[in-house]
Amino acid sequence: MRPYVHINCAMSADGKIAGPERRQVRISSDEDKARVKGLRMRYDAILVGVGTILADDPHLTVKGRGREENQLRVVIDPHGRTPADALVVDDRARTIIFTSSSCDREWPGAETVRMDAVDIPGILGALWDMGIRSVLVEGGGTTIASFFAAGAVDEFTVFVGSFVIGGSGSPTPADGPGWVREGGFRLRLCGAETLGDGVLLSYRPA
Repeated sequence: MRPYVHINCAMSADGKIAGPERRQVRISSDEDKARVKGLRMRYDAILVGVGTILADDPHLTVKGRGREENQLRVVIDPHGRTPADALVVDDRARTIIFTSSSCDREWPGAETVRMDAVDIPGILGALWDMGIRSVLVEGGGTTIASFFAAGAVDEFTVFVGSFVIGGSGSPTPADGPGWVREGGFRLRLCGAETLGDGVLLSYRPA
């Protein structure tokens, strides 16, 4: 048993989520940002990898909501690289950091779950046992690729912005050293919607 997994991200017209230096680039239109706000409110947890924390320092909350109203924030951080002053460990929402059993770091304001193998099936199983039934995955590329590789994707939405970033070293929505699986992970297009100067593509596993 595992939670429902929805991956949501934004990329440029040439398929990049940031530049080669991996600093945050605004890709979403105002209309897409409003959609994401509503999307976050539909899920039990919002999950990112530590690379997103280091590059963007996101709150992973819905502005105007209190601690008890905001969704659970989940960070995958095998080597304990999340800064102590990261916004994701503030008091705006509950936070869980999944790290390796060899990592002895603690974060004030966050709960720590240590695992011998920090993998997607184990993390989803632990979240299910905590009562989490739905997870919104927001990045980054390596984390998203790991969910596809594990076959743990129920829905995938990507906003395509109308500009080009370029760079062979720029990260993509499913980043990492190679294919997520032999032959790729097949998707079925379920919808396309114009949101400002961009388009939202919606997919489900084929």
